Amino acid sequence: MILTVTLNTALDVTYTVDALVPHRSHRVGEVIERPGGKGLNVARVLGALGHDTVVTGFVGGATGAVLRDLLAPLPPRDALVRVAGNTRRTLAITDRSTGDTTQLNEPGPQVGAAEWAAFLRTYGELVADADAVALCGSLPPGIHVGAYAELIRTARAAGVPVLLDTSGEPLRRGIAARPDLVKPNTDELARLTGFREPLRAARDARRRGAHAVIASLGPEGLLAETPEGGWRAAPPTPVRGNPTGAGDSAVAGLLSALAEGLDWPGRLARAVALSTATVLAPAAGEFDAAAYAELLPRVTVEPYAAAS
Repeated sequence: MILTVTLNTALDVTYTVDALVPHRSHRVGEVIERPGGKGLNVARVLGALGHDTVVTGFVGGATGAVLRDLLAPLPPRDALVRVAGNTRRTLAITDRSTGDTTQLNEPGPQVGAAEWAAFLRTYGELVADADAVALCGSLPPGIHVGAYAELIRTARAAGVPVLLDTSGEPLRRGIAARPDLVKPNTDELARLTGFREPLRAARDARRRGAHAVIASLGPEGLLAETPEGGWRAAPPTPVRGNPTGAGDSAVAGLLSALAEGLDWPGRLARAVALSTATVLAPAAGEFDAAAYAELLPRVTVEPYAAAS
């Protein structure tokens, strides 16, 4: 079983308009709602790939009830912990004329000490049965910035591989707890390390405690700095579309390939193909299965000399 943690879940709403023009009224051509937050996105992709997956984190209020109703028929199993506050919403507005997407993200609900303690009990029980753990996304108000570091230590004590995908101070604190894998983008790496050059930044992040670093290069693919070597992985051609959830699909690709025993080039090829197929999908956070199958054998993965 793969466990994904989303402390700041969301109800993702996607609007599609003919053309997004500032200061104008718009008719929405299509509305799509789905359970969201990075870890839920990861779990949905893992389920589509056939992996047994459990989701946990926080959910609450009327928006949280809608999220759970939408989650119920999907493959991931629901182990979310209820809070008094209302789950946030995110709004993606897709412009048909350009293919661009504008994203609006609400803050999450306030989480109290008793609610955090209830989550820790649930998390500890789930980790004991997990083959891998993904800790994903932002922290809701009320959760201390060292929360992910605490969860990493719990997973490591149980001997379970753990992936961290967050940013800012939670990423800095989390890396110090020595996760098996982190997956920041280049901006997040630069804020963490002070280095804009991705390879130098990835190597610095490993020195700070991460066992392996997979840096997202956006449409150019991924850069991997690991104890087994270094690689760059890229899609065969650049694509345009909605990038919402593309990074989460990459995380799902890395985790699923890890669970299946693939080597690093195989993990990276799957991650890039899934990420690119997500950009091509009509709904935010979904992936185009046909595009994924077509892209996977065409992803290029090239080694480079890793630092000693």
